[in-house]
Amino acid sequence: MQTQNPFFDDLARVAGGALGALSGLKAEFEALVRQQMERWFSTMDLVPREEFEAVRAMAVKAREEQEALAERVAALEARLAGGDAAGPQA
Repeated sequence: MQTQNPFFDDLARVAGGALGALSGLKAEFEALVRQQMERWFSTMDLVPREEFEAVRAMAVKAREEQEALAERVAALEARLAGGDAAGPQA
């Protein structure tokens, strides 16, 4: 009695070759999709993450400074309004 059948060995080799070919096709397809996506993104007007974060930090700082200045103006206006209530000094 034979322990190995050559038909099954050949079938296993064919299946292994088919799986290898499919994995190669998968890699090629992924590379093609990645290339197309990169080309598509390069045509769009996108900013890098670092540049976005830098501008965001500048906006936060400007907003904080604007709020501090608004508080100072309100305090100065309150002082002026308090001085006007006492009347003009002669």
